[in-house]
Amino acid sequence: MRKALIVGIDHYQHLKDLSGCVNDARSMTAALERHGDAEASVNFDQPRLLTAARPAGFVARAELREAVRRLFDDDAEIALFYFAGHGWVDDTGGFLCASDCYDGNDGLALSEVMTFANKSAARNKIIVLDSCHSGVAANHPMLRGTAEISSGVTILTASTEEQYADETPGGGAGVFTSLFVDALDGAAANLVGEITPGSVYAHIDQSLGSWAQRPVFKTNVKRFVSLRKVPAPIPLDQLRALTRHFPTPDHDFPLDPSYEPERSPDQLADPSIPPPDPERTEVFQVLQSYAKVNLLRPVGAPHMWHAAIGSRSCRLTPLGKHYWRLVDKGRL
Repeated sequence: MRKALIVGIDHYQHLKDLSGCVNDARSMTAALERHGDAEASVNFDQPRLLTAARPAGFVARAELREAVRRLFDDDAEIALFYFAGHGWVDDTGGFLCASDCYDGNDGLALSEVMTFANKSAARNKIIVLDSCHSGVAANHPMLRGTAEISSGVTILTASTEEQYADETPGGGAGVFTSLFVDALDGAAANLVGEITPGSVYAHIDQSLGSWAQRPVFKTNVKRFVSLRKVPAPIPLDQLRALTRHFPTPDHDFPLDPSYEPERSPDQLADPSIPPPDPERTEVFQVLQSYAKVNLLRPVGAPHMWHAAIGSRSCRLTPLGKHYWRLVDKGRL
């Protein structure tokens, strides 16, 4: 069972209204509800979506707190909480502002959210916050720089404790959530099509410059869980064939013109160049697939075509060696 509570609040009774949080919540719901595979199989089963759109939308603090409590109140495989809205921080910690807040410190305290998550029997507790000062989540109020998270908890936030969370140019969406959704759509997928919290953070981290808001990542897990699956950039059977084509990770695969099916007119007329071999050209197609996803590179040639015609070789890249070892250990 994979549960998700997704909250987006644009409308506030006493605080300044926002413009992109409801859009962000709906984008996250669409990205998480189903996998990106060809079957569009169910991922998070019927995510609960709470939104407060202007002018009549409303999410009260009591409703928000109860929804968070219920999210973490069982032994789900994943319990994911996403919030987009106003955030507040003071000397006592951070707060998530509901529609009925008068000032920030009467919102839902992040310490309460963390208590629900830390005590939850869910195997993976994931908290995603696109709000100002959200990096304060799980920080000990008396021990600056110290986070308190139990086993199985992962936190991804849009900004540090001191920073604001920016919107995309023109408004209508948060920078952090836009990158998060891009990651879920496949930008953070590995070669088997899985997207984890770690790969999502890496994508967001690389996309934001040193002078922009900085995302925060805190985790206490033994192994990352997959948040979503998308089509793999290379068929799994080809990936598993790595150890067949390369008996060792440092093996140089020798090539010659018989592997390359394409010939120029001069090469077709040259009797010293052997004709294409159907079995070898089939293997060469797999090797080219490896090259496209940076699993191997030609040696002494700019492209695989030149390596074959010039009777050079190809060898695994560091990424290729990593996946070779995964195949060799039966991990794929």
